[in-house]
Amino acid sequence: MQIDIKTLDNGSAGSVELADEIFGAEPRADIMARVVHWQQSRRRAGTHKTKGLSEVSGTTKKPYRQKGTGNARQGSLRAPQFRTGGVVHGPVVRDHGYDLPKKVRRLGLISALSQKQAEGKLVVIDSAGGIEKTKDLNAKLRVLGWTSALIVDAAVDPAFLRASRNIRGVDVLPTIGANVYDILRHELLVVTSAGLEGLKARLSPTSSGKSAETVENAA
Repeated sequence: MQIDIKTLDNGSAGSVELADEIFGAEPRADIMARVVHWQQSRRRAGTHKTKGLSEVSGTTKKPYRQKGTGNARQGSLRAPQFRTGGVVHGPVVRDHGYDLPKKVRRLGLISALSQKQAEGKLVVIDSAGGIEKTKDLNAKLRVLGWTSALIVDAAVDPAFLRASRNIRGVDVLPTIGANVYDILRHELLVVTSAGLEGLKARLSPTSSGKSAETVENAA
């Protein structure tokens, strides 16, 4: 399928052919949900922690004798029924991440790209560079009407990246960092001409295992 190429000056730079196997697939909402859940799980720090009975500071002495007091028997003031006692079955430090097959992750990314194309929210630009100041980039985006956009390029220009950091709703990622979560949470997906080639190489069925690896958890 053909799509027009725009410029950041709201001009035209010709057209380009989109690969049907990447941008024309049937979106799978269930697959995208699985990939997003996998990404969010890997992002969790897992540092939540409560102290159990053996970790709470306090005396180990039996509070009172076993029988003859009329009270329920108690073995320690660090038991969970006391106000300063430990927590039963509380959260512990752990890794929330889990494995997801590469084929599922690849299909999720293709579904996200195809959905943006089907909704008419995919924009191709000639390049993302040549801008060093935030105010200049913000002015161009205001003319284009982009308030929520993910810009994907094969090699991100450091100056362009710095200029975009203080603009709310705009993020810039390299093709190796393009992921389902960031694509879905932005209204527009903006891909450069070089970024299209990078996505094609990354998602090609014949690509190597290393190029097929994603960094979707780092978004």
